[in-house]
Amino acid sequence: MSTTNTPAGATATGPTAARRGSIRATAPLLGWRTVDLLTIAFLGAAFGIAYWGWGLAYEAPAKLLGGAFPPLQGITGAPWLMAGVVGGLVVRRPGAALLCEVVAALVSMLPGTQWGFATLISGILQGLGAEIAFALLGYAAFGLGAALLAGALSAPLEAVYEWFVYWTDWGWGYKIAYGLILTAAGAVIAGGLGWLITRGLASAGALNAFPPGQEAREHRAV
Repeated sequence: MSTTNTPAGATATGPTAARRGSIRATAPLLGWRTVDLLTIAFLGAAFGIAYWGWGLAYEAPAKLLGGAFPPLQGITGAPWLMAGVVGGLVVRRPGAALLCEVVAALVSMLPGTQWGFATLISGILQGLGAEIAFALLGYAAFGLGAALLAGALSAPLEAVYEWFVYWTDWGWGYKIAYGLILTAAGAVIAGGLGWLITRGLASAGALNAFPPGQEAREHRAV
């Protein structure tokens, strides 16, 4: 069974390079397959391990940036937004971005973190933001622009949460600046790198059961 839908306007003959837009997941969009669930679990676990490692390494750059201007620490928060972006770009079904980010948060908690249960709360908020981005696009666009939007929207809910949990001594000027910086960094780091990771996995043949894999095959066929 094909794992992707043929876009409207595509023909059985002619170069596939003429395709415009993204390939959507098979209908119905809510019809999750076993391979979808397993892939989200795998991606979430991989990002969770990476998140845990970044939790050990981020303090030095965060202190350096914070010494120059405290809200710049938002830049170091952007890598934690990436799982939802990649999960959404790969599986392309409602809930994929949220679920991937939540799995990543849970896995990163297992070895122990200084944030404890707050890690899961952050994962839910970040994943929900990415999910909103893909929903706004009707789960039909998954190019670089969609990835940048998902990375950007992963940040605002998290920023507001941090205002009242971690940055309670900041004035509103710093808080708003932090939110804007985290949003911009989320777009570039989580969105941009998430898109590159997805393309890299697809080009390597790791996503043949998913729309990015078909897009990569069609690109190579040009």
